[in-house]
Amino acid sequence: MGLRSAEQYRQGLGDDRRVFYRGAQVDSVCAHPELALAVEHSALSFDIAGDRPDLAVRNGSSAFYHQPRSVEDLRLRGALIEEVSRRAAGTIVLKEVGSDALFALLRVTTGAEYERAEAFYQRCLDEDLALAVAQTDVKGHRALSPSKQPDPDHYLHIVDTDADSVTVRGAKTHTSFSANADELIVLPTRAMGPDDADYAVSFAIPIATEGLSLYVSPYSAGHRNSFDHPLSSKHKLLESLTVFDNVRIPRDRVFLERNPQNAGPLALAFVDYHRFTAIHYKLPLLDIILGAAHLVADANGIGGAGHVRDKLARLIAWAETVRGLAQLAAVRAREGDRRLWLPDPLTVNIAKHSFAAGYHDAIATLTDLAGGLLATGPGQEDWNAPAIRDVIEKYYAAAVPAEQRIRILNFIADLTARDYGGYQAVLATHAEGSIEAEKLQIARSYDPAGAVNYTRELAGVST
Repeated sequence: MGLRSAEQYRQGLGDDRRVFYRGAQVDSVCAHPELALAVEHSALSFDIAGDRPDLAVRNGSSAFYHQPRSVEDLRLRGALIEEVSRRAAGTIVLKEVGSDALFALLRVTTGAEYERAEAFYQRCLDEDLALAVAQTDVKGHRALSPSKQPDPDHYLHIVDTDADSVTVRGAKTHTSFSANADELIVLPTRAMGPDDADYAVSFAIPIATEGLSLYVSPYSAGHRNSFDHPLSSKHKLLESLTVFDNVRIPRDRVFLERNPQNAGPLALAFVDYHRFTAIHYKLPLLDIILGAAHLVADANGIGGAGHVRDKLARLIAWAETVRGLAQLAAVRAREGDRRLWLPDPLTVNIAKHSFAAGYHDAIATLTDLAGGLLATGPGQEDWNAPAIRDVIEKYYAAAVPAEQRIRILNFIADLTARDYGGYQAVLATHAEGSIEAEKLQIARSYDPAGAVNYTRELAGVST
């Protein structure tokens, strides 16, 4: 097949998957009035092949799945991720995550498990599959290893095997796109010791697999109009608690089975690519924050004030630091296992840390520039009532007419003060790994030998 259209993607979701949302089982994710919004959001990763084939198509297949073999391949991958995110208002779309997992599997697996991973990768390429990734276990007591948990199901684990299959039980959480993907790739969440062998498992299965249930988060639930919610009325992601109730996995789909020494390397290999994805899909969000800051400052008539110019300069410095580091991560890339090129882990994690550490200050600055109408301004019902609209137009005009100012403020409120803003704030801190995880990878990736030896030489200190 090579490439699917967005309509073919939608049709592929019409199966008997078990999806639960707001207390009820969903008959069809495409027909559900709220979940369909997420399907349309993810369809952007198929639409882009039609009007940007230079970025989105390689050798007749989706460029998301093109294996990076050079610095230029990684640069083009970053550009593709940034462009599809720009169409999605600075939010990840779908194919980025699954392809990150495929590259990790191709780098780390060995022997028969590598042959299975390679066969599955080729199938994804040929059929243009949409993949979700289930990596984060629910974890239970965080100070205990998987095998020491009071409830063994707090980490996904193998409970049975036979000649043709393995059977697993447990749960993963934070599983983005699970309800509107074709297949699910499961990866280990952490390094594991010999006692954790049952928990060292990786595989891929169709979403409509017996025993697999998806409990989708209700964040941003309910109907929302485009006047009050210009962002969240058009874009939505589905995250789930992903429960495996004695799910049987055919052995030809198993990529890691009771091999704890490979659990940590596989988890980190996914992170190496996924944080590179993260810093590129965040770039349009940086532009949104900067654009909104300039728009609201001018609308409020304060664009020329010295303290405002100072705030804007700090926002620009933050945004362009992240952008420069994202580009540098590809420039510094190196060839890894099986000729798959790896974005520079040090630069990737510094970029991601810079974004996450600065995000909340940036949102506070944007809120400061906008003012209290983010929380107290009028809504669509008021605007649609002619008599009330006359009052709003008179009293909420500033350096620009009231309608323009209110639309800018509603956009910023959706981004910062409403539930979508809270969602973005949590993503900034925890998505693709926490700030602490990024700092850990920065320390791991940096080799201090050169700096230490140089300083020893200047200080006259012997080795």
